[in-house]
Amino acid sequence: MEISDKLLCLFSAEITEEDDRYVVEVPKREIDTGSVEAGDTYRVALISRNASESTEIDEPTTTSRPSGEPQPPVEAGELRYVEIEDIGKQGDGIARVERGYVIIVPGADVGERVKIEVSEVKSNFAVGEIIEEDL
Repeated sequence: MEISDKLLCLFSAEITEEDDRYVVEVPKREIDTGSVEAGDTYRVALISRNASESTEIDEPTTTSRPSGEPQPPVEAGELRYVEIEDIGKQGDGIARVERGYVIIVPGADVGERVKIEVSEVKSNFAVGEIIEEDL
């Protein structure tokens, strides 16, 4: 699955029925962190829950450096807000960011939204340490 570089935020939400329409609620934290603004119009992509249930780390699609080497969308020392989508085989939290790139977050649980500092970057995944929990 390819995810646009223009992705502003990523979260899980239920669809609820209200009268003659269906509603997907945007978590308050997305407004508070400045990812999106109330009153603006956005394109919405819905991804099946089954698309994120894998605990395997897949090789993400990445841009390339002039030398042809893959370039991860994160850098060591970078601070990020991520939502934990899965638990890996070792019990660590798994978050996905731009283009499906994986960040492993030790000590995080599925559904948590955490602020991390990226501590290690590889071509197909990164490791992030929790700075703040449950944002």
